[in-house]
Amino acid sequence: MALRIEREAAAGVALVTLDRPAKLNAIDLETAGELAALWQELRYDESVRAAVLTGAGTRAFCTGIDRGVEVPQPPSPYAVDDPLLRIGPKANDLWKPVIAAVEGMACGGAFYLLGEAEFVVASREATFFDPHTTYGMVSAYEAIAMAQRMPYGEVARMSLMGTAERVSAERAYAVGLVSEVTEPGGAVAAALRSAAVIAGYPTDAVQGTVRAVWSAKEAARTQAMAQAPALIALGNLPPDRQAELFGARGAIGVPRVR
Repeated sequence: MALRIEREAAAGVALVTLDRPAKLNAIDLETAGELAALWQELRYDESVRAAVLTGAGTRAFCTGIDRGVEVPQPPSPYAVDDPLLRIGPKANDLWKPVIAAVEGMACGGAFYLLGEAEFVVASREATFFDPHTTYGMVSAYEAIAMAQRMPYGEVARMSLMGTAERVSAERAYAVGLVSEVTEPGGAVAAALRSAAVIAGYPTDAVQGTVRAVWSAKEAARTQAMAQAPALIALGNLPPDRQAELFGARGAIGVPRVR
């Protein structure tokens, strides 16, 4: 199992942990399937009224899709299969609130998860970045997810700067991506405190509020995501060229944190 789930029945809160620390909590096909199945399970679990999502260890919350994974693609120029599209709670029709607790790096495909969390709590040492352009890939779904949470210029800068620049927790807080900054190691505890408060309220009202907030951005997000497959197909380098660039990442140098 690539996930750990701890249920606190008295508080009505579940702690969900991406448990692949040796891989910086990158998501392989098994993990993607486990996430989708878990969110669907929580829809029916009346003992859970709120959830916190985090990553094992302190180095990373999640670094996106595991680069060692081969994702089979249909033999059609009109279709692109993305296993990360189903890893978020909203994609699985879960309207119980989910709070993300970030320690270390959150990058690339991590934004599929952050984009579907109600809010984000981050350690002061957390950093956020999007490596796609560095490796010859279009940042489509990730940029669209972040465009719902951050000002246009901030999303554009993070998406275009690739691995050359990382957004600090303080900067992420200033632009609205993060709602609370904690001391190192404190993100999960802070997120659990907030989740316990929310779980103490009538769940029907809470879920209705989650659905209402999501609906405020859903139409624009859906229209933007419909364009993503074509943009990816047109703009991505061939996989072997991406792998070359990824293999040479050590030559890029130390990223600037702002």
